Amino acid sequence: MQTFIGSGQQIGVTVVRLFGGIAVALSLAVAHAQNVIQVPVTSVQLKAVNNGFEMDGVVQPVKQSTVSAQASGRLTSLTVKAGDKVRAGQLLATIDDREALTGVQRSAAQVAQVQADLRNAQASFDRTRDLFRQGFVSAAAMDTTDAQLKSALAARDQAMAGASLSSLSQGFTRVVAPFDAWVLQTMVEAGDLAVPGKPLLTLYAPLPLRAVVQVPVSRSAQVNASHLIEVQLTQPDGSQSWIRPAVRSSVPTADPVSQTIEWRLELPAESVKAMLPGQQVRVRFAAGQSQRLVVPASAVLRRGELTAVYVTASQGFVLKAIRIGMDHGADGVEVLAGLSNTDRVALDPIKAGLAGAQAAK
Repeated sequence: MQTFIGSGQQIGVTVVRLFGGIAVALSLAVAHAQNVIQVPVTSVQLKAVNNGFEMDGVVQPVKQSTVSAQASGRLTSLTVKAGDKVRAGQLLATIDDREALTGVQRSAAQVAQVQADLRNAQASFDRTRDLFRQGFVSAAAMDTTDAQLKSALAARDQAMAGASLSSLSQGFTRVVAPFDAWVLQTMVEAGDLAVPGKPLLTLYAPLPLRAVVQVPVSRSAQVNASHLIEVQLTQPDGSQSWIRPAVRSSVPTADPVSQTIEWRLELPAESVKAMLPGQQVRVRFAAGQSQRLVVPASAVLRRGELTAVYVTASQGFVLKAIRIGMDHGADGVEVLAGLSNTDRVALDPIKAGLAGAQAAK
């Protein structure tokens, strides 16, 4: 009886161990299946893309002005600061107008003096003319009074011009905005001495904006042959898009130091609402098409100087360094070296780098 029971217990232990082993094996299989990460992949494609090159540019306002003083005197007030928005005709600064007012008064006195001299010269001319007609004075005396009258008229005109200039100078003591703008920089403070030509502040109009890029002279022929020029902009939602400039032009001379030609690309107003002067942009010059290997931009992994993709292998993925060229937007990123058109790359390089990652079927 004891032997039978012992045998039964032994058989039971054996069965438990058998099914326990199966359960462990199943659990390991399930765990392994759960640890497998499915990563979508795509084939490296050979596509016809635009030829050309890309360069960094900077956003600049099309309309920018340095407002300078046009009158002499102490700056009594500066009503704006950098970052302020101003309207055309808005008061920006005032200059002590006492000197200008003195000039106006001096000019008024000179006008009064020359007008009195003109009246005397006119009366003398009229008397001499009457006497000359009666034969009491010579022609020389008549010529003298005529010259005196003309001199008095010239002095009157000169004094009137001086009075107008003095009045105009008094108006220059109020510095106003020439157009709707933002204040970019102020160069003076209240109390500083202003003289004609001294810069006071810099303004810029928020629109339109342009992208400015310095193109090497060696590439000028390629740029002139470009049938397409595009600028990469950052939209308000953070996304990036390529747009075509509304107007493009270039400076007709090369910089003697850098040996570059400045290209100015005016941007459509509706596309630059989120852009600010000074921001860096990417400019693409395209001329013709050619066959190039491309991969989606999402497949490219960038870590400092490293540019790589995860390529499918017999056991998951392997990281391969590549050299990339132009970004052709929806057509993908050009691959210059490191891949062939038989390779398949992971569309999510982050997941592809995890343990257990496999190409999705």
